[in-house]
Amino acid sequence: MRIATYNVNSITARLPRLLAWLESSGTDVLCIQETKCTAEQFPAEALREAGYESAVNATGRWNGVALLSRVGLTDVVTGLPGGPEYDGVEEPRAISATCGPVRLWSVYVPNGREVEHPHYAYKLAWLEALRKAVAAEAAGTLPFAVLGDFNVAPTDEDVWDPALFAGATHVTPAERAALSALEGEGLGEVLPRPLKYDRAYTFWDYRELRFPKNKGMRIDLTYGNAPFTAAVKDSYVDREERKGKGASDHAPVVVDLDL
Repeated sequence: MRIATYNVNSITARLPRLLAWLESSGTDVLCIQETKCTAEQFPAEALREAGYESAVNATGRWNGVALLSRVGLTDVVTGLPGGPEYDGVEEPRAISATCGPVRLWSVYVPNGREVEHPHYAYKLAWLEALRKAVAAEAAGTLPFAVLGDFNVAPTDEDVWDPALFAGATHVTPAERAALSALEGEGLGEVLPRPLKYDRAYTFWDYRELRFPKNKGMRIDLTYGNAPFTAAVKDSYVDREERKGKGASDHAPVVVDLDL
């Protein structure tokens, strides 16, 4: 079984590439972030024609998450139970479903913007709500995982130049502690291997030729419970999909399971 997570940075802009990638990669279930569309604009019919059921949580131009599956899609939960609002709005940042033999969450963690910005406090509150929301499923016997764009680099090795990020979001002790707290609920990180270079970055800014120079970050992550991680055969960052015209600024992260 092949599962992947991919911040597409607009599913409508990326749809032709996404459909081609789904076919070539043989992905069974895809967790998507940053759909940047409403639920009505989501291309469910085109994905259905490609063999995928869809579950989507999207309300407009920003944010938005989805799950695509060709192995079943049931027991969908839209949103983050107990999650905080930002400026009085519950943003579409989480969706979960059972897909064949696994239970999966697709999440798009708030960026945080700057440490002194209210969005940073919102980010930490959102991560704490995520920890509480997944605790019961993480402790269960069904293979379970949370995948997505966490907007946190777990270690200094996960950013191309740690000195440039000093005092900035994505690398603060509080954000990394939130990831550790998530692991404290019985979830272990599935570490992907790079297909090029020695570090498996998943995001490269469009600016300053950062992708060709491999000045990236690893912020797209997979956390699975023991039944999930025990079934992992391989995981890698599909760096090739970041190349070329019309690419997202993220690359898909693929997880192969023996299920």
